[in-house]
Amino acid sequence: MATTRGAIATLIALGLALQLGCASTPQQAQGTGPGSAVPQSVPIPPQTGPTVGQRAAGALQGAMMGAMIGATGGPIGMGVGAVALLVYGAVTAGNPMGGGMGGGGGGGYPGGAYPSQGGAVEAQSEDALDKEINADVAKQDTLENDIAAELRRQEELLKQIDQDQAKSKKPESKPKVTRKQLQAALDPRAAPKAPPERNLPASLFEEQVRTIPKHQWGNKRPLVVKERSLDADRDGAPEEIRYYDAKTGVILRKEEDRNYDGSIDSWSTYENGILSRIERDNTDDGKPDEWLTYGPDGRMTERQVDRDGNGTKDAFFFYKAGSLVEERHDGDGDGRIDRVVHYRNRHITQTEEDTNGDGKMDTITHFVLAGGKEIVDRVERDTTGDGKPDTFEKYEQLAGKTTLKERGEDKNGDGKIDIRSIYAKGKLKQREISDPALMPL
Repeated sequence: MATTRGAIATLIALGLALQLGCASTPQQAQGTGPGSAVPQSVPIPPQTGPTVGQRAAGALQGAMMGAMIGATGGPIGMGVGAVALLVYGAVTAGNPMGGGMGGGGGGGYPGGAYPSQGGAVEAQSEDALDKEINADVAKQDTLENDIAAELRRQEELLKQIDQDQAKSKKPESKPKVTRKQLQAALDPRAAPKAPPERNLPASLFEEQVRTIPKHQWGNKRPLVVKERSLDADRDGAPEEIRYYDAKTGVILRKEEDRNYDGSIDSWSTYENGILSRIERDNTDDGKPDEWLTYGPDGRMTERQVDRDGNGTKDAFFFYKAGSLVEERHDGDGDGRIDRVVHYRNRHITQTEEDTNGDGKMDTITHFVLAGGKEIVDRVERDTTGDGKPDTFEKYEQLAGKTTLKERGEDKNGDGKIDIRSIYAKGKLKQREISDPALMPL
């Protein structure tokens, strides 16, 4: 507010001073012009002080000097300095920093002194100028106060409107997330979505055109690409490099330094601009140990992992229609699968295991759903290693535990049960032997 008032006062004073200075023409000063208030027949005594024009010039110079000096105090200081030295220059018609304009140096008069008559006329002009300046400043103060009051009133009105709207507006009802929906979103057996692409402006990247040699990315021919690299931390090692087809502008490949250690640890491949494959180095040894494949819908279709870092993949996950359908594992690191898990509707239905490490699956476990949980229903075992099950077990749930209910054994490998054992609460209750050769003596 003070800044505005000071600036306006400066402008008013300058305008009045310039008007008065311009109005004092030589003819009016001498009383011979058409606008003179003194009859031409009466001689006009010479002036005893600075003329109005000199005062206006002094006011203008003082205002400019005051504004420059006050600028060190900011806008308020500029306004205060301009007004103070303007008044000084208007009254004295002198340069506030030294050197008179019509005062101490006697500018325009012989001998450096003003004549002794006519001082009353000039004093009246000064008084009129001061009164007009003060009146205009007072009016401006009143106007600014009125404006400030109106602004405060409008601000209070806007706050009241906002409060009324907040009271009358009903809170938006958010759709409730059901337990089933939440479980589906967090289900580890759901196919993960492809990681979202960061939409970064091209201006952040450094771009160059280069040629990718044949077979470097598995490409059958050399590729001319636009390479865009982003070094956000300015350490000389880019955190992300994108490769685009130089002709079509379609993205082909992306390399990333995910942990900002200066080494690339993720390589993404695109087909027709859509992410299709990611290779990751999760152990920082410079070699991929995880391979992710995605379908056109952005859902994962396959995941392969080298868990022990020996350079051989030992875990495989397969997805279909957005759900996990099969797992394959090499648990002993011998390069052969020793456990397979099958899923239907994201629930385990069957597992196959090589329990003796001979490379053949010898145990098959079947599962059923009971109370939303997967429980063992029956187990088939190959105890002879001929690739055919010869022992069949059935289970039941007792007090929340999986308990053996019945076991059938094919001892001679003819595909028929020779010994049937019945259990009650996990303990043998009855045994039936159909082959007399197996009867105890």
